[in-house]
Amino acid sequence: MKMAEPGTMPATPGIDNDQLNRQFPKYYVVKGHVCEMLEQLAPGEPLLPERTLAARFSTSRTTIRQALRELTIEGRLLRMQGRGTFAAVPKMAQPLQLTSYTEDMRRRGLASRSKLLAVGNVPADDELAWRLDVRERARVLRIERLRMASDEPMAIETTHLVAGRFPGLARRLGDSVSLYELLASEYDIHLVEAEETIETVPAPPKEAELLNTTVGYPMLLLSRHSRDASGRPVEYVRSFYRGDRYKFVAHLQRPAPAPDRAGAGATVGGGVVNATAASSSSTTPAVPGRGLAGGTNRKRR
Repeated sequence: MKMAEPGTMPATPGIDNDQLNRQFPKYYVVKGHVCEMLEQLAPGEPLLPERTLAARFSTSRTTIRQALRELTIEGRLLRMQGRGTFAAVPKMAQPLQLTSYTEDMRRRGLASRSKLLAVGNVPADDELAWRLDVRERARVLRIERLRMASDEPMAIETTHLVAGRFPGLARRLGDSVSLYELLASEYDIHLVEAEETIETVPAPPKEAELLNTTVGYPMLLLSRHSRDASGRPVEYVRSFYRGDRYKFVAHLQRPAPAPDRAGAGATVGGGVVNATAASSSSTTPAVPGRGLAGGTNRKRR
């Protein structure tokens, strides 16, 4: 069965346009029709001009702009000033696993590149002291990098490590050096586990400029707290990803059932499912309509 894309309406037989217009905002109905049109376009192909769409759907250009804006935020459209609106490249699906950005891009066969924005020592605040298990105001190495794929900016990554544990690391870093590979080869540090959280945030001005997006558009904020084989904290990373270009995929498996109080255990099969953590950029729920495709838990000291 074909499922509707997030933020769009599944096709529902027996509902005509008049009924749709009575039940849902006009822009939302237009958004559905535009999604139908996008199914026929390849990435990079132009969409009809706003004036033509307004005439086709018997509505105002303001309504058309609202529909196109939502589809742009969702990553379905690419709008270029002075050139028009185009079908967007599908979002990049990123598995949630303990790998570096360089490793992820290499596995996809994409040319990854990083630009070192800043590197230097900062005093640990309360948050970093807790995350890295150091005293407050201890020296922490802060590394800020712009991540790109095929020369398109994709993410801004800020990494924090205990400075005293990795002497000379700042000098060894370059624009496209894999930090995880450097930690393994030069310091014999191998990351084995991490806690990662994902949330949606509006794009701050600095991050929006670096990632060529609009201030306030949804971004994915990832926070990763990684440890080595001994359980010692290694890094704390915060990364801003473009919400219109990324979605994250997790493979989930049901845990073994706990035995009942009488001591009799039960055995059930566990299935593996896919769960996608994508930008919650849609401002409307899926509703009936027509034709839309669409670390460780420990107290702070």
